[in-house]
Amino acid sequence: MTYNIRNAKGMDGVCNFQRIANVISNEAPDVVAIQELDSMTTRSGQKFVLNEIAERTQMHASYAPAISFQGGKYGIGILSRKKPLDIHSYPLPGREEARMLMVAEFEDYFFACTHLSLTEEDRLASLDIIKKSVGKSDKPYFLAGDLNDTPDSKFIKALQQDFQVLTNLKKPTFPAPEPTETIDYIAVWKHRTNNFANLSAQVHEEPLASDHRPLTVQLRTAIKADKIFLTRPYLQNPANNGMTIMWETSIPTYSWVEYGTDTTLLSRARLLIDGQAEFNESIHKIRLEELIPGQTYYYRVCSQEILQYKAYSKKFGHTAKSEFHSFTMPATDTDSFTAVIFNDLHQRSAVFQALLKQVKQIDYDFVIFNGDCIDDPINHAQATRFVKELTEGVGGNLIPTLFMRGNHEIRNAYSVGLRKHMDYVGGKTYGAFNWGDTRIVMLDCGEDKPDSTPVYYDLNDFTQLRQDQAGFLKEELKSKEFKKADKRILIHHIPLYGCDNLCWDLWEPLLRKAPFHVSINAHTHKFAYHPKGTLKNNYPVVIGGGNKLGNATVMIIEKKKGELRIKVLNVEGNVLLDIVK
Repeated sequence: MTYNIRNAKGMDGVCNFQRIANVISNEAPDVVAIQELDSMTTRSGQKFVLNEIAERTQMHASYAPAISFQGGKYGIGILSRKKPLDIHSYPLPGREEARMLMVAEFEDYFFACTHLSLTEEDRLASLDIIKKSVGKSDKPYFLAGDLNDTPDSKFIKALQQDFQVLTNLKKPTFPAPEPTETIDYIAVWKHRTNNFANLSAQVHEEPLASDHRPLTVQLRTAIKADKIFLTRPYLQNPANNGMTIMWETSIPTYSWVEYGTDTTLLSRARLLIDGQAEFNESIHKIRLEELIPGQTYYYRVCSQEILQYKAYSKKFGHTAKSEFHSFTMPATDTDSFTAVIFNDLHQRSAVFQALLKQVKQIDYDFVIFNGDCIDDPINHAQATRFVKELTEGVGGNLIPTLFMRGNHEIRNAYSVGLRKHMDYVGGKTYGAFNWGDTRIVMLDCGEDKPDSTPVYYDLNDFTQLRQDQAGFLKEELKSKEFKKADKRILIHHIPLYGCDNLCWDLWEPLLRKAPFHVSINAHTHKFAYHPKGTLKNNYPVVIGGGNKLGNATVMIIEKKKGELRIKVLNVEGNVLLDIVK
C-alpha cells in the first residue's frame, strides 16, 4: 500500500490516528509506504505520528525525516508486518523543501517509499538517485509513494523506462473527496520482475481520512526453489511395464519427470488431461509407460511454480529439480524377488521405526503396506506426514511401494482424499500384477461392519465394492497370468479365515479351491499362522501383528526360483514364522 495521510488530518479538519489505522487495517497490507508524517512537532501535539499509526495497526514502524520542523521532524515512513532486515535513506533534491527516499530490505524484496518535490527538475534529478538505490541484488525492488506528477508527464515517462507501474494509471488518487489527478503510484524495477506476479491493483474509496486516497497492489511472490518440494519422490504401481512417480510440493506447480537409461539423454513425461498439461496442483502423479522389463532407469522430478495463469499470459516462478534417483523394472522372466510387508501401523511412528530396523539390511524389491497404516485420515497435511515417513523410510524413491486399504483408511474426513496420494494398480483399490513369474492378487475388504451401521450415515456402499471384486476374482482365477504363474500370493487386510469377514459369502466360494500358495492378512492385531486345511482354507494364512511395540510384526517374502519363503519378525528381530512353500 501507499498512502499520503497528511498527518492523519482528514478532510473534515480532524486529526484522527485511529481512522487512518482503520483504513490500513481494513486492507491488511504487508507493507505500507506513508507520506507526510510529523514527529514531535507543534502541529502534531508533540506526537510521533508514525508510531501512533503503528501501535494501532500492530505493525513495525520505520521513519525517515526529511526536514526539521516546529521543534520536531517531518518526513516519510514505512509500516510492515515483518521487521525489515535493513533500512537505508537517501536525501533527494527539493527546492521548496528537502525530500527523502527510504528503502527497506525484506527477505524477498526491497520496498522504497518517497514523496517527491513539487518541482519537475527536482523530480527528474531524484530519478537518478532512485535508480542508484536499486543496487545489484536480484530481489524485486518496489517504489511507492506520492510522486507529485501525472502519468503523461515527462518525469513519469522517464520513470517508466526502468520501472513498471503496477497501479492503474487511469484511476485518480487526489484530491480524496473527488479525485481528478493520479499522483500516487506503486512501481517495480523492470529488470527484476521474474519472481512475482501482479494479481490486482486498487484505489480505495476513502474520501475523508486524508486528502489522498490509498492505493494497494496484491502480489504473489515466488518462493525459493529449495522450498518447493514437500516430499521426496516415491514410486507406485510397478505394473504393465510402467512405473508411477509421485511427490508433493509446498505450493501448486506445473510438474514433469525427466528420465532415461542414463542421466545424459533424458525423455520428459508429464500429466496431460484432455490435451492440457496439469497445473496448479501440489500432489503430482506422473506415469512412465512402455518401460523395458529388467532395465534400470534414472529420473528426477521437476516442479515450477506458476505465479499467474491467465487466458493469454502466464507468469512462472522458480523451478525445483530433484537429484537423480533410479529404479529397476521387474524382469518378465525373473524367478526371484524380495518384498517387505507392513500392516496396522496406525500412524505410530515408533512402531514403524522399530520394524524398519529389522529389515534395513535386506535388499528388497518392493514394499506393501497392508492396510490400517494411514488410519482415520483427518486432512491432507496429516496424510502427507505419514505417507512421507513411510515412503522415505523404506526408500520409496528407489523401490515401489503399494498401499492397500484397511478399514481405517476409509474413515474420517480425508478418507476419500487419501486416494490422491497413491496410484493403485489398475486404478482400483484391488487388482493383480506380476513380479516376474509370481502373481500377486490384492483385494479390498472395505469396512468391518455392514453399510447399514448408523455411524456410516448411509455414505458407504462396500457391498457393491465386494460384489465387483467377486466378478474380478472370477476373471482373475481364469486368466492366463494367474494360471501360468509359478507362485500366487493373495493379500487383503481383513482375514477371510480366522476372523469375521463381510466378504465371506461372496469370496469364499471362489477362493475355496483357488491355488494360492499363501494369503497375507492383518487387522486382528495378533500374529497368527493357519496352515492349509486347519480352517478349511485351501492355502496357508499368515496374519500380521498389531500397532504396539509388544505385538507389531513385519513380514518378508522371499521368492527364489521355485521356493516361496515367508518370514515374520517382531520389533526385537525374533523370528515368529519361517516357512517355505
